Amino acid sequence: MNDDLKMVADRLKGLRDVMNVSLQEAADVCGISADIYKQYEEGDTDIPVSVLHSMAKAYDFELTTLISGDEPHMKSYSLTRSGRGDSVERRKEYKYQSLAPGFIHRKAEPFLVTVEPDDGNEIHFNNHPGQEFNYIIEGTLQIAYDGKEMILKEGDSLYFDATKPHGMKALEGKTVKFLAIIL
Repeated sequence: MNDDLKMVADRLKGLRDVMNVSLQEAADVCGISADIYKQYEEGDTDIPVSVLHSMAKAYDFELTTLISGDEPHMKSYSLTRSGRGDSVERRKEYKYQSLAPGFIHRKAEPFLVTVEPDDGNEIHFNNHPGQEFNYIIEGTLQIAYDGKEMILKEGDSLYFDATKPHGMKALEGKTVKFLAIIL
């Protein structure tokens, strides 16, 4: 089990307990079954960023708190040096690095996302409240969105309703890096 994943799972469970939110209520907020939500809290399975984002929005706490355990405190600006943002690996092929972890009450969640090539053909789907913007920095990315498939290359961007199912996959056997902003 990934230690970072276990720490995120522990924080997710701890915050739910402190707020006196039932497992079922939390699952409903995330649009998943209580059994799946429980697996996330136990740290036995990857926790989609969409689940963390849904909980942070619904219960008015910072996503950074779940990812890093630190409370953001900057009010006027937040500087994140190259390679230094808080990160969480969702699956072995996805890494999310927060680009504004220190800024309190963010209206958007900016991430540098790294997607490693995967030999499998399966795309893992998720959805979450709000909207999302993706800008490809490096590589070629296949995005499946609400029944459509698109190929994005360096310099391409996509803005979409994140409540609809979406997933991604690195193509050409190369790592993909992109800026994702969740609103």
